[in-house]
Amino acid sequence: MTAPLDLLVLGNAIVDILARTDEAFLVREAVHKGAMQLIDEARAEHLFAVMGPATIVSGGSGANTAVGAAQLGAKTGFIGKVRDDELGRLFRHDLTATGVQFGVAPATEGPATARCFILVTPDGERTMNTYLGACQGLTAADVDEATAASARFVYLEGYLWDPPAAKDAFRKAARLAHQAGNQVALTLSDPFCVDRYRDEFLGLIRDGSLDILFANIHELKSLYQTADAATALEALRAEEGLLGVVTCSAEGALVVTRAETRAVPASPIRELVDTTGAGDLFAAGFLAGLARNLDHGDCARLGAIAAAEVIQHIGARPQTDLNALAAQSGL
Repeated sequence: MTAPLDLLVLGNAIVDILARTDEAFLVREAVHKGAMQLIDEARAEHLFAVMGPATIVSGGSGANTAVGAAQLGAKTGFIGKVRDDELGRLFRHDLTATGVQFGVAPATEGPATARCFILVTPDGERTMNTYLGACQGLTAADVDEATAASARFVYLEGYLWDPPAAKDAFRKAARLAHQAGNQVALTLSDPFCVDRYRDEFLGLIRDGSLDILFANIHELKSLYQTADAATALEALRAEEGLLGVVTCSAEGALVVTRAETRAVPASPIRELVDTTGAGDLFAAGFLAGLARNLDHGDCARLGAIAAAEVIQHIGARPQTDLNALAAQSGL
């Protein structure tokens, strides 16, 4: 019998390769600052050769969320695809060592394990160049029915919408979750991701596939095609039955329902080092809070604590005990 989960995450299984750089390098390499661009294997090899000293750590937006939630006490699982290669084994070890269940069999042929080249400028902004590799091999067959039905919350990263077969995997997981009376969440991931799939994301919202939507304010404005934050928030508020969780960088976050919009401040930090993973860890804290049956304001406070921890060092995985930080704030 499958043990029940608090959270099941579907995401791209990616190893992050991080390096500090400057604005001139971004211009020279023709990358769009602050965004995520998809690249091919040749481009991946080129960037690795020219980007300078790097830190290699397991990453991927959804996997970061799974790790953060697990560190906050949630029983968490992950569905994603790696190749049976050195980076794939590194990813699996790093994920399962944190307590996240990861039972998807690795690919034995085809593209290599995915990697994301993250360029961090002095202002802490991260620019991502992603080679999806083996991620694109994820299919509905990788979604174990009993596992998906057991999870109180199923969470999809928007980046996973790029590989076509992964859409079927998400729809299967969402269907199984709803049949079991559980909830489904989506994070929009990136404004450029929204530009590619706006109609499909709005379709998921409006056909009842989603119960919770995570976005930053820029992604939300892109979704509703407006430059005005208030207009985007009003459009989200009008979506029947949807819980919206909108992050606004240093201004904190907003929890949006039909009944109200609650503002929660950002947690204080000593120094901004690297914004990689801020949204991922915010979602981790919020979802872990929901698993504890906290009210939405406290869920957002827990998310803010987790996000504040991760932006004060290089890398998108926590380096400090999140439970201890939460306890210091009374959560």
